[in-house]
Amino acid sequence: MRHFLEFEKPIAELEGKIEELRRTTDAGGIDVAEEVGKLRDKAETLLRQTYAKLSPWQKTLVARHPERPKAMDYVRALVAEFMPLAGDRAFADDAAVVAGLGRFRGHAVAVLGTEKGRDTESRVQHNFGMARPEGYRKARRVMELAGRFGLPILSFVDTAGAFPGIEAEARGQAEAIARSIEAGLEAPVPFVATIIGEGGSGGAIALAAADRILMLEHAVYSVISPEGCASILWRDAAQAPTAAEALRMTAEDLRKLALVDAVVPEPLGGAHRDPAAMMAAVGDKVWSVLEPLLALDGATLRARRREKFLEMGRAGVV
Repeated sequence: MRHFLEFEKPIAELEGKIEELRRTTDAGGIDVAEEVGKLRDKAETLLRQTYAKLSPWQKTLVARHPERPKAMDYVRALVAEFMPLAGDRAFADDAAVVAGLGRFRGHAVAVLGTEKGRDTESRVQHNFGMARPEGYRKARRVMELAGRFGLPILSFVDTAGAFPGIEAEARGQAEAIARSIEAGLEAPVPFVATIIGEGGSGGAIALAAADRILMLEHAVYSVISPEGCASILWRDAAQAPTAAEALRMTAEDLRKLALVDAVVPEPLGGAHRDPAAMMAAVGDKVWSVLEPLLALDGATLRARRREKFLEMGRAGVV
């Protein structure tokens, strides 16, 4: 059964009626094809109207949709011969960060991603996509490995942020994130990052200090979650919708601010309604921005990447 968000209730009601009529037909009842067709058209029109005017808070809810494709879904769909790599060679493996080697469109690549998991068991296994220091050290290790062997880096970011537990801080969370960002900026190979769901704070940019940053249409990318911002500014998490407006965290806002390079359109109703089409579109867009980068040498890539992020600061937008 499809999961509907709060603002999708009118759509859910229409689709529920369509399903009831279909069951009537399947049970040998009267032919209701015409009525089903009318309801389907009405539901699609309502879906189109609803998603054409989503608020930043509603986009946040879509970005968190439980049925939305996760990082490993993109890896399985787009990367052939994927070989996972584990561990940070210092403390442990962190399942919140997935990493490995494979082939994308015939080219050997290094792959990174923050994986939230899909059901309760996998979410717990991946710590809901919130990485600890060892996850960022693993990412740094793989980025340095990619630089050593001339492998382009692809990352798929979907995290509410780094794990905030005291044990993570005790093991050097801030330093690990900073080193991961540094590794991304210094990598002498093409680097393309895609924000596929939530891009939360330093936990996201640790895997997104890239030459090209792509963002899905209904993804969000921000220094803090709306709930966290509301709790700090208003002492009231219920003010999250107001905070989401102020944070300018949507793909449209960030493209205007030149903090992301391109927005990938999602299927009508969000990526979760047609995951296969979404993943194919991401693959095409990643290749379109990666291909020109393959012709550049390491020094040029590093210089351009450095200038890209410095320019964000000069523009006064971060």
